[in-house]
Parts: sequence; structure tokens; C-alpha cells
Amino acid sequence: MTDVCSINNLTRCLMDGGMNAGLANFITLLLGVVATATLPLVTVIFLIWVERKIAARVQDRFGPNRVGPWGLLQPVADALKLLTKEDITPTGADKFIYNLAPIISFASIVLLWAVVPFTPLHVGANLAIGVLYFMAVGSIATIKVMVAGWSSNNKYALLGAFRTIAQLLSYEVPLVLALIVPVMIAGTMSLQGLTVAQQGMWFVFMAPVAAVIFFIANLAEVGRAPFDLLEAESEIIAGYNIEYSGFKFGMFMAGEFMHAFTVCVLTAVIFLGGWSGPLVHELPVLGFVWLGMKTALVYIFMLVLRSTVPRVRIDQLMAFNWKFLVPISIINLLVTALLLYVTRALGLAPAPEQATDFIANLPQTLVLFVGNLVVIGIVVTLIRNWGRQQRLADEARFATTEEEPAAALSLPAGH
Repeated sequence: MTDVCSINNLTRCLMDGGMNAGLANFITLLLGVVATATLPLVTVIFLIWVERKIAARVQDRFGPNRVGPWGLLQPVADALKLLTKEDITPTGADKFIYNLAPIISFASIVLLWAVVPFTPLHVGANLAIGVLYFMAVGSIATIKVMVAGWSSNNKYALLGAFRTIAQLLSYEVPLVLALIVPVMIAGTMSLQGLTVAQQGMWFVFMAPVAAVIFFIANLAEVGRAPFDLLEAESEIIAGYNIEYSGFKFGMFMAGEFMHAFTVCVLTAVIFLGGWSGPLVHELPVLGFVWLGMKTALVYIFMLVLRSTVPRVRIDQLMAFNWKFLVPISIINLLVTALLLYVTRALGLAPAPEQATDFIANLPQTLVLFVGNLVVIGIVVTLIRNWGRQQRLADEARFATTEEEPAAALSLPAGH
């Protein structure tokens, strides 16, 4: 038997100890599933405290500071409070589906962690279609919203579910179009492959427009400000989960916090190089550190944005997607495809053996970055022209409105 039994050779260690090969493989897979599922469950408790503290600092408040040192036990107290609240099922509700919706909400987020590469050696399932898996599992959120709203036997919950589904389905379009860009650059849909392809240069420098669109679309998918119409109580009570209470409501809330953090992890993996960083290949455990630092950077930015940006109306939200994000996503995709073809035709793209070389990636990165700057310049010019037209139209309308009362008060000639 080997001297040291790590996660990487656990199956071999168990087999060397006399265990059946099938049973040893099953135990290894079971431990991997438990570890992958436990990490987000434990993380969400800490994230609730972090989010409250950052929001308090942005808004000049203290935040949780009573329960436990620095308020660290406040999320635990909140969880215990939800566990002790009365569990209510509305009269006329479809009980099975009604109780299944919170489980779907929570499980769909945990399933996303199965394909997250934490280090060069630690990944739940290195699927060749990891990006498609992310989109497919992420779309389960649409099902849980519809299930929760319909099964509650509440018209307000159903209307809130319809509005939320319209938001989720709409913003999946620019999300998918933005995801195609890094897939084209790397030539793979595996999240581990995308991370390996960024060891020479992060995709955020090659495709900054796609990174911004991906982040904005995910904000809408998660329901974070300024797209948090799920929390617009003044408009339609509390949305699709109005009839949920106690621990079932807590599962929806925990799923929201965990979804927001998972989106930040995937942003770090797809556009910021994931676990890649100095000394990772010498000490693979450092991959957790690099991935955690990049995720924290994106997550803190999301929290600051949530604490400062006001909520938009539903018509503004839909118009922003279909009239702004989707056209830009399509143009950016076409421009990137063209520039990739040109760089490869001119021999500016790095060879497969040079993928980790910064200098070899520099020519292609500069070409793609300049192309993105051109797209950004065109968009800014169009927005400026549109704003000027709106301002001139408003000024003309106000001038007409001021002249009408003056004309009505003027006296006829000779009086």
C-alpha cells in the first residue's frame, strides 16, 4: 500500500487494502459528491454574513454585530428562526409540486458545482460539454419558478412567476451568445479546458465585451440589482414565492445567495483564468486560493453594485435586453469570429504547445482587444446620439408646453 493516500489515489489505496475495485470506485465517487455538495452549503451561511456586512459599509451602517463575535453567528440564528416558523401549505395548492419547488431551487444550484474545476487535479466531473451542462442546469431555475408560482394556488404568485420567467428566458439569449466567445477562442466547451487555455492570457482581455455581457446577464438570471424585480413587493406582493414560509422559504433564499456566488465562481473560471496562477503546478492546492481570490473580487463588485444601483421597471428591463444586450451580443460574436479567423490565417494565433506562453498569446490578444474597443466605441457613439435626440425632443416639447399657457393668456388686438 502507498505511504500517502490522497484524494487523487484514494481508489488505488482502497484496492491495495483488499477492497473490491467496484466498491472502492463507488466510495471515492461518493466522497467526491459529498465534498462537492457540502462546499456550497457551508459557503452560503458565511455569504449571508458577508453580504450584510458589505451592504452595511456601503450604506454607512454597522450590519450584524450582536450574535457571536462580529455578528458571525447571525446567519445561524436566522436559520434556526426559519426552522421554528410554522410550515403553511395553502388550501387548494398542489402539495407535491408545492413542496418540490424549494428542493428543485436548491438542488439546481448545487448541481452546477459538479463541473467547477478547483485545481488542475480537483474537479467533480470534467465534462467535454461543461458549458452546455452549465446552461442546461442553470435553466432549471425557470422550472422551479413556474412550479412554485402555479402550485401555490395564488394569482399573485402566478403573475409573479410569469414576470420572472419572462426575465429569465430573455436574458438567457445574451448569456449564451456571450458564452460562445470564450468557447471559440479556446476551442473547447470543457470548463477545465477553458481554464487551461487561459494560462497564457485571461479571456477577459481577449473578450471584455463578452465578459461584461456575461456578468450583466447573470445578474438578471440571479435577480440581483438592478434586476431584482423578484423583490418588488410594492408591485406584485413578493412574487412567485409569496405563499412559502419557514424552512421552505429559507431554501429559496439560500438558493438565491448560493446562485449569486456560483455565478461569480463561473465568471472567474470562464474569463479570469480560474485556478491558474503562480506555483499552481508545483502545489496544486494553491488553485483553491487563486480561484477564491478571483471569485471574491467578482462577488464583492456584485455586492457593491447591489447596494448602490436602483431597481429598474419591467419594461426597462425587457427593452434593455432585446434592444441593447442582444444586438451587441450578436455583433460582438460576429466580430470575434472574424478576428479569430484573420489571426489564425495570418499566423498570429499561438500554436497548441504555446498556449501557456504569454508572449505567444500577445498578438492575438491585441487584435481581439482592439476589435472589442471598436465595438465599444460604436455602442458609445450610438448611445450618445440617441441621448442627444431624446434631449432635443424633450426641450422642444417643454418649449411648446410653456408657449401654450402664454398664448392662452394673451389678449386680442385692440383690448
